[in-house]
Amino acid sequence: MVRLLSVIKWRIVSRSSKLHINYLRQKGIIIGEGTKFFGDNIFIDTFRPCQVEIGKNCIFTAGVLLLTHDYSWAVLREKYGEMLGSSGKVVLEDNVFIGTRSIILKGVRIGRNTIIGAGSVVTHDIPPNSVAAGNPCRVIMSIDEYREKRKMEYVQEAKAYALEFYRKTGKIPQKEDFLEEFALFLRKDDDWGGLPVKRQLGSALESFMKSQPLYNSLEEFLIDAGIPKEKIEGEHRHE
Repeated sequence: MVRLLSVIKWRIVSRSSKLHINYLRQKGIIIGEGTKFFGDNIFIDTFRPCQVEIGKNCIFTAGVLLLTHDYSWAVLREKYGEMLGSSGKVVLEDNVFIGTRSIILKGVRIGRNTIIGAGSVVTHDIPPNSVAAGNPCRVIMSIDEYREKRKMEYVQEAKAYALEFYRKTGKIPQKEDFLEEFALFLRKDDDWGGLPVKRQLGSALESFMKSQPLYNSLEEFLIDAGIPKEKIEGEHRHE
């Protein structure tokens, strides 16, 4: 009965980021403020809670597995008659993103401001300010290099999405359709409508308020994306 109640409790808490993190903190795991769990089947090893430290503003996505111990020593026990336990502390410093279905093994430290790509197997320390991926996980580029790469790709991806939206739906995209791209055209003195600007930008809100968008308006952005100007103007006439 106790086991059943434990399983039920786990199923409930694991479906909520807040409940899941509170549960782990109660177990003794250090987790910084602003850290969030997104998706199902995130497993943090609680066998030795004192050996897990997770910093501030870390993001875990679906299927992430973090381990502090390794029971493979059972094979050595059977062959040699020895118990050679295996464990190690895992530390995630502040502002770390862990991609979907990644595995973090014992004895690993991931430095601050680091992105771990989906499906990675992290077997050794990853330095701060890195983008790393693979099995075994290795550094691909610095976070500064990744930023420059994303600044170039971001605009093209946003334009491709806008055009695909128009082609598939026959409708002109609205501001609210760009939850992750609105900074390209939204001005601080615009009507933000239903956009969750403050929530999405978080600590970057102040920078946004001081900046100027790449495009002067949503319409200018949509035209650059390839949506016919007359279609955009026609919709506005019917509003």
